[in-house]
Amino acid sequence: MPRKVLVLGATGRIAGHAINALLDETDDELLLFARHPERIKIVDANRETTIKGDTLDRESLDGAVAQADAVYANLAGTDIEQQARNIVEAMDAHGVKQLVWISSIGIYDEVPGAFGKWNNEQLGGGKRDSYLGTYRAAADIIEGSDLDYTVIRPAWLTDKDEVDYETTQKGEPFKGTEVSRKSIGSFVAKALQDPAAFARMDFGVDKPGTDGDKPAWC
Repeated sequence: MPRKVLVLGATGRIAGHAINALLDETDDELLLFARHPERIKIVDANRETTIKGDTLDRESLDGAVAQADAVYANLAGTDIEQQARNIVEAMDAHGVKQLVWISSIGIYDEVPGAFGKWNNEQLGGGKRDSYLGTYRAAADIIEGSDLDYTVIRPAWLTDKDEVDYETTQKGEPFKGTEVSRKSIGSFVAKALQDPAAFARMDFGVDKPGTDGDKPAWC
């Protein structure tokens, strides 16, 4: 049975791939939430509805969540912790259970070796107010909730036109250094389509065979 999936941050590049995968693989209706919805290119007007809003604005967020059966959050910013808190509260208020949340590689200091050291140097590992610190705080809010969450921690992102990925789970060492945005979008769509199999799980996602001291382009 088709559901209504709310996409928060629908203008993001990963979100664009997830939207395409959901349109291709499901009959779901998509609620595309963004601060600038005019930037969204509608593919199927019968299944895509744009909503102007901000996850820091509780009124617009609540109104969107109230229409949804599942939520996918593709967000960024130094206020990501507050965004996470708002989303959990809105979902709890409206009885929406499934959340797919894009986080960051390295939030658990799970990246081993030279690549882990380089990643921490780039993203401020170990500092509460750093990029990794704020994303860790947001993930802690999500995982401390009673939602059926799926947290996704992508490797460094590329725009390669490919779907090629492997996963690790929370507590396992991260593997490769990079992954395509299209791969992450595909994984998001897969998680949304099978809530029970992905509920309350946290995945690192990389492209097989990309192990190294840093991504190939650096």
